[in-house]
This record gives sequence, structure tokens and C-alpha cells, in this order.
Amino acid sequence: MTLARLAALHGVATEYAPSEGVTVTVPDATVVAVLRALDVDASTPEAVAAALDAAERTDRERLLPPTVVLWREEPGEREEAARAPGPRPPRGLPSGTRLTVGTEDGRTVTGADWSGLPLGVHRLTAHAPDGRHATSTLIVAPARVPVPEGRAFGLLVQLYSLLSARSWGMGDLGDLRELADWAGRTHGVGFVQVNPLHAAVPGAPTDPSPYRPSSRRFPDPVHLRIEDVPEYAYVDPARREDLDRILAEAAELRERVLGKGALIDRDAVWDAKRRALELVHTVELGPGRRAAYRDFLAGRGRALEDHATYQALAERHGHRWRDWPDALRDPAAAEAAVRADAELAARVDFHCRLAWLTDQQLAAAAHTAREAGMAVGIVHDLAVGVHPDGSDTWAQQHVFAAGMSVGAPPDAFNARGQDWGLPPWRPDALAAEGYAPYRGLLRELLRHAGALRIDHVMGLFRLWWVPEGGEPTQGTYVRYDSEAMLAVLVLEAHRAGAAVVGEDLGTVEPGVREALARRGVLGTSVLWFERDWAGTGRPLPPEEWRADCVATATTHDLPSTAARLSGAHVALRHRLGLLTGDLERERARDSAETTEWLGALQRLGLLPEGPGDEAAEIRAVHRFLAATPARLVGVWLPDAVGDRRPQNLPGTWDEYPNWRLPVAGPDGQPLALEELAAAPRAHDLLRTLAERVGARTAPPGARSV
Repeated sequence: MTLARLAALHGVATEYAPSEGVTVTVPDATVVAVLRALDVDASTPEAVAAALDAAERTDRERLLPPTVVLWREEPGEREEAARAPGPRPPRGLPSGTRLTVGTEDGRTVTGADWSGLPLGVHRLTAHAPDGRHATSTLIVAPARVPVPEGRAFGLLVQLYSLLSARSWGMGDLGDLRELADWAGRTHGVGFVQVNPLHAAVPGAPTDPSPYRPSSRRFPDPVHLRIEDVPEYAYVDPARREDLDRILAEAAELRERVLGKGALIDRDAVWDAKRRALELVHTVELGPGRRAAYRDFLAGRGRALEDHATYQALAERHGHRWRDWPDALRDPAAAEAAVRADAELAARVDFHCRLAWLTDQQLAAAAHTAREAGMAVGIVHDLAVGVHPDGSDTWAQQHVFAAGMSVGAPPDAFNARGQDWGLPPWRPDALAAEGYAPYRGLLRELLRHAGALRIDHVMGLFRLWWVPEGGEPTQGTYVRYDSEAMLAVLVLEAHRAGAAVVGEDLGTVEPGVREALARRGVLGTSVLWFERDWAGTGRPLPPEEWRADCVATATTHDLPSTAARLSGAHVALRHRLGLLTGDLERERARDSAETTEWLGALQRLGLLPEGPGDEAAEIRAVHRFLAATPARLVGVWLPDAVGDRRPQNLPGTWDEYPNWRLPVAGPDGQPLALEELAAAPRAHDLLRTLAERVGARTAPPGARSV
């Protein structure tokens, strides 16, 4: 019981409920290991007693918590907010305690008028009559994030998979701009959601997953359209021959994928782009461009310098920073080494320049989407974590829990649980820093986003920590200050005028979806999972779907709709040895589920063509999504052309080419963006959604982004 009390004080669970009526006890060894990652010694009964006494004494004597949240409720919401749980201005302070707020704009407010404080992140100071004083971070956030006005439908795409006739072997930001322009102007598409564009771990071979990046704060320059960089046109004629050779390589990389059926080779693409960018980097910036670059550097500050320094050091010493010379493992010490090494300093500037160029092309894509009439625009994606050897873990070592990895507990879909290989943020370190790493991350991602999708949004509340070397089943939940995490998210989204979409699929503890909805965060609803689980178990009628969500037929981790309808996904899993049951039994179960859904679509009059035509069935699935009250309806771009291959097959590594497939037709033949835009099948599907989603009125209470 003493260990359980100590764990509770640090947000570490000693038991969890995987399903209603079932409770699982966490092994003591797991609890001890997790506490150790939080710098709490629980190795012996004596150590537990001492740590518990210290924690309880700190709790009693603490004048202010590390972070205080104040929600700026709107007039019509105050009554509801009064009933809702959540932090309020500090209570229980000794009588006569003086409060002072230093606002982020430099003002000082004494005897804080909580209702009149400006939105922002401030410093709150308390002086008690007994001589104690404390300073805390005060987050004043609006009640809700902006919500899209009316309804919209959009495209979901893994950007690397969308090659055009101008790509260098994988999709890029020029392709994103072209897709947004075509889709918005031709079909009234309201948004384009892309995979995380975070910086990948340097070196070859790199991890191809966009959900295991080196840094979540800065984008990857592999997405640059080289020819759109202004300095590209002014490369010295003496170097032009080298550039022409690289362009020929790029054309060959593109032809291999689109014409010869090769997989996307991100490492080869980056090698070619890096060499081209080094030539472009020799062109001196004009006065205006130089001033803009300096402004960008000033705005990013130390965070960008650290990221660029890591990139430069990784080129010389490899990306595993824990294997670097001792003097380089600490960012502060590495800074001195860079100053003393002209070659390193030049590479740091090169990587800073790449971050700026990528930021400019992200801005151009967002501008194009708005000009094309998109109500939301580009929806960016925030991965749940970062690679353990990447830039973020090197620059922010104190914020990450050493020896821990994020994952998921065992559930009905995976009896062994999951270990994602992503080190978690320490909740105590985040709070101590006023959530500065989290704030900086969100602010950067939201710069050019009409909305932000948050992968595994439940991580704002708790994450499943797995001790290094242990099985996922031997993990436990660690709780975060969800009010502070939500307040920062809502504040930054408000400042950017962006909506927020939370990926809330899988195991979701009670109250999480309600808390997210109260703050305006949209959920994610996937057709095949929406059933009357509490009753008949049958497909949930469209009118019973929640309104505050993005409704889709599939995701990047699930089979495409064509694969689902045809049963191709079962055959694929069988071929790779991933089926847990008998093949014929799995086929029969899958066929029964598909037949049930097609029958529901026919009864609703959404499949007038009748079953048997795959393209018509996919249109019927999307007519169903349009018939729900969902604010946003998402179309997986490969569904528009009948692609049967998943972009990612969880549970595989070398067995399947995850994150390396171009968009293709039903026959597996890759389709360039130009071909996709001309495909009658794609036009028919998007026209169907334009007619049905565009004709509906806005849900009650909808507000403009």
C-alpha cells in the first residue's frame, strides 16, 4: 500500500481496467522502474517510505502547483463550466496571501483579477503571511478551440506517396500545393490532411515511418520542391552541370517508382536533394531574403540552433548521440565545439537554411489551399512521440523519461500489447518548465495549419510506459496534467485560428472524449468501428454518429476500402502469417461483416447500383459518411482510385513495404498526381461528396475557424 500511495502521488498507476469489470494489477517491478525514471527511488521498503514522506511533505508545504490553469469561459458557457471539473484559481491559500501576475506582454497585475487576465502564459507569484512564497506558470486559455463553420469534406494523403511528373521519387510540398489547388477549385474540397512532415532521423537507412521522427518541432527538408527555391535559378553556371546531373538522377528516381514499380526510396531522394541544396546554398541571398532569413532565425531561437547542431553533428558522428564523444552529448557543450569548428558552423547554417526554406514552402501550400477556397485548408499531423536517438531527445534530455518507451496495453486486437519505441515526456519536467517544450512544438506546427490532427490524443491524459527490455504487457499508465495539456493546446490553436482533430481510436478511458469535446477538439470516427456496441452490435445508423468528429472509411493503419470490400486485406495478412485464426474462418467472418454493411447501405438507398461494382460500393460508403452529422468527412486518397494496398501494416517491418508505396490503381499500377486528377473514378467520388456534404446545413453551435 505504501508503494501504491507513492505511485499515486507521481501519477503512476498500480492497476488498470482494460475492460468493464476487469482490473489488472501492475507488477511492483514495473512501478519501481517507472518511478526510477521520474527520479524517485523505490528500490527498497526503506526507500519507498523515505520517498513517500518527502512527497507528502512537499505536497503539504507547497503554496502553488507548478502550473495553474484558468479557462476564459464565454458568457453562454459559464454555467456549464461551473459544473465541469477542472482547476480553478488556487484554493486553500493562507488568508492574506498576495497574488501577483506578470503577464507575457510585460505587465504586472497585483491582486490578480482572474476574470480580467489576458489570454496567454504568465507567471503567477504568491506571497503568504508566514513568509512562504512560490512562483508558478499561469495558463489563461479560451474555453474552446476554433471549430470549422458548417461541414466540409477533404482528402487524407500520405504526402510521400503522391508523386507527380515533377517529383524527385516521392511526393513533395509542390505536389501538396498542386493537389490542394486542383481539389479545392474543381471539387470544393475543404481540406487536405497529410501525414506528419516532421524531420526524420538522419543517415541511411533511416526509419521510413513518419510517426517516429527525429524532431516533431521542425519539418523535414526532404519534402522541398527544389526547383521552387528562389536561389535555384541563380546557381553559378560553373556548377550548373553538376545540378543537371542531379536532375537526371531525380528523373530516374521518379521513373523507377511511377514507370517501373519500384518502392519509394526516401534515402536516395534525400541524397539527391541534399546535394542539390548544397549547390543552391552557394547562392548568396538578396537583401530582402537575407532579412527574412534572419527574422526566421530570431523567431526560432535556441530550439532551431539545437536542431541544426544535432543535424550537423550527426553527419560527422552518426545519429546515435549517446555514442558521440562525451563533450558533444550535452547541447551546451556542443555549442562551444561548433563555434570552434568553421566546417561544423557552416553545416549548422546549412541546416537552419533548410528549415527556413521548408517553412516557406509550407506557407505557400497553406496559401494555395486558402486561395482555392478551402474552408479548413491543410491539416497537419502531430506524431505521438519521437525516435530515441533523434534531435529532440538530444536537445531536451531532461524532459524525456530515460529507459522508458510509449506503447499500448494488451487489448482485444493485440493480446501482447504494443511497444512503439518512443521515449515519453516526463510529466513533472513538463510542468516544471511551464510546458515550454510542448508550447513551442504546437506553435511551430500550427504556423501553417488550418487544423492539427493529434495522433493518439489520449496521450494528453495518460500514456502507457514500458520499461526498457520489458514486454508491453509489463507496462503501466502514467498520468499527465490533462487540464494543462489541453489549455496549452486550446490557447495555441486559438492564436493560430486552427481547428484540432484528436485521433481517439482504440482504448479510451471514461471521460476523455467528453473532456475533449468540451474544449472543441473533434474526434475520429471510422466506419467499420461504428456499431451499436451496447445493444444489437449492428452498424450504427448514420444519424446516431457524433457530430464533433472527422468521419472516415479508413486510416493509414487500416486496409483501404477496396481491400476491405474485396477481402484482399485478409489474403494479405494470411500471406504474411499475421492471421491469428483459421483462414477460412477469418474469410467467412470478414465476408459476413462486409455483407452486413452492404445490406445496410442498400436499405438506406445509398447503393442504388446494387452490390458487385467496387467503385459504386466505395461511393456508397462515402454517401453513408456524408449522411452522418460529422462536421468533417475524410476521403482516404487511395480510395478515390481503388488502391488495395495499405500504406502501413501494423505488426510488420521487413515483411511489408510500410511507408514506401505510391498511390496506385486497383491493379497496383502507380498513378501520378496528373493521372489521379484525370481519373473518372476519382471525379465521381468527389462529385458525390460535393453534392451531399455541401448541401447540408451547419450543425448547431458551429463556429468559424
